[in-house]
Amino acid sequence: MSYKTQMEAAKKGIITEQMKTVAQKENIDVQLLMSYVAQGKVAIPANINHKALSAEGVGKGLKTKINVNLGVSGDCPDYTEEFEKVKLAIELGAESIMDLSNYGKTNKFRGELIDFSPAMIGTVPMYDAVGYLEKELEDITAEDFLEVVEHHAKQGVDFMTIHAGINRRAVEAFKSSERITNIVSRGGSLLFAWMEMTGNENPFYEHYEKLLDILYRYDVTISLGDALRPGSTHDSTDAAQISELIELGILTRKAWEKNVQVMIEGPGHMALNEIKANVILQKRLCHEAPFYVLGPLVTDIAPGYDHITSAIGGAVAASAGADFLCYVTPAEHLRLPDLQDVRDGIIACRIAAHAGDIAKGLEGARDIDDRMSDARRRIDWEEMFSYALDPKKAREYFESKPPSERDSCTMCGKMCAMRTTNRILSGEKIKLAD
Repeated sequence: MSYKTQMEAAKKGIITEQMKTVAQKENIDVQLLMSYVAQGKVAIPANINHKALSAEGVGKGLKTKINVNLGVSGDCPDYTEEFEKVKLAIELGAESIMDLSNYGKTNKFRGELIDFSPAMIGTVPMYDAVGYLEKELEDITAEDFLEVVEHHAKQGVDFMTIHAGINRRAVEAFKSSERITNIVSRGGSLLFAWMEMTGNENPFYEHYEKLLDILYRYDVTISLGDALRPGSTHDSTDAAQISELIELGILTRKAWEKNVQVMIEGPGHMALNEIKANVILQKRLCHEAPFYVLGPLVTDIAPGYDHITSAIGGAVAASAGADFLCYVTPAEHLRLPDLQDVRDGIIACRIAAHAGDIAKGLEGARDIDDRMSDARRRIDWEEMFSYALDPKKAREYFESKPPSERDSCTMCGKMCAMRTTNRILSGEKIKLAD
C-alpha cells in the first residue's frame, strides 16, 4: 500500500521507519504509537526531503519535546553565528529548531540547516514572504503566500507555523477586546495588517484546502499558530484567544481528513493558575492534537530572566499535558540572543520539560534522577557530571573551588551529610576537629 504522510500510513496500518525510530527512542509499543498517529494524538514531523532527520514524536504518551528558535534579523544578519547556535542546540539535546529568519535571502541558510540537522526543522513562511517575493506586504497575493509555503516544503521543512485561525470572526473578537498588548505574534500581526490593508480574508484560511494539498505532498506537519495568543498576563484567556482556538479545532479536523498531521500552538503570557485550564481546553477543543506552547511566561516584569519565568510556566504546562515547549532565552523582549543566551534558554526549557514528564508519571522519566541521586550518595563526581543536563557547567562549578578531599564539596567540607552518613554506615568514626 502506498502513502504520502505518516498519518496516512498509520490509518492504513503501515508502520513506517520513522514510527520505528520514535518507538525505540520512547520505549513505546510501535502498534500503540501507530494508533496515536492515526488518531492525530501524536505527530511525527518528517518531511520526505529532510534526509538528515532523526525522527521525533510529539504528543500523547511521549516525552515533552523542546524547540529552539533562531535566525537572523535586519540588525543582526550574521548567519555564521546562527549556525553556531544550531550546533549548540543539537549538542544540548533540543529535538526541534525553528528558523525564524526575517531578513534577506534565507534559502541558503535554511537549506544548509536542513542538510545538517538531525533535529526536526520548523519555519514560519509568513516571515520569509516579503524577502522571498521581493514585494511589499500589501502587494502580496494569496497565491504568493502559497508559493512561499511550497518552497519551504520542497526544501525539507518538517513543520510550519501557519496562522490560519485569525479569520474575520477572530479579528472581530480581537477588536472588541480590551487588551493591553494587542497582537504580539509576529506572523499574526503581519496577517492582520495584510487583511486590514487589502480588505481580504486571511489567505491561509480562505485557501486552506490548497494549503493542505501542498503540505500533504511533502508530509509537512501544520503547526496551527496562535496569532491571538496573549502577550501579557492581563490578556490571557480572553475572548480573542479562545475565539481563535475554536477556529483551530475546526481546522484540525479538516487537516486530518486530508491526512495532514497537526500541532496546535498556545500561549504566550499567562498567570500560573490559568495554565492547566488552558491545556485542558486546548485538548478538548482541538480533539487531543499535540499542544505546543511558548512558555507560558507567568509574569511580565522579568526582562533578562524570562528563561526562568518561561520554565516555571512550561513545567506547569507540561505536567498538565502540553507536549512541546518552545524555549525562551534571557534576551526575550530585549535583543537577538547570543550563544550564552541560547544555552541558558535550552537548559531552562529542558528542566521544565523533564519536570513535567516526572509530574505526569511518564514511564522511565525519573530513572536518570534516581541514578543521579545514587551517584550523589556515593559522591561519585564523574558519574554526577555524566547525568547533568549541562555537564560542562556542573564540572566548571565544582572545579572552580575544589575540595581538599574528593568525597565532599566546598559547601559543606567535612560536614557533608552524604560523607558523614556513608562513613557511619560503613562502621567508621568521623572526626571534624582536625
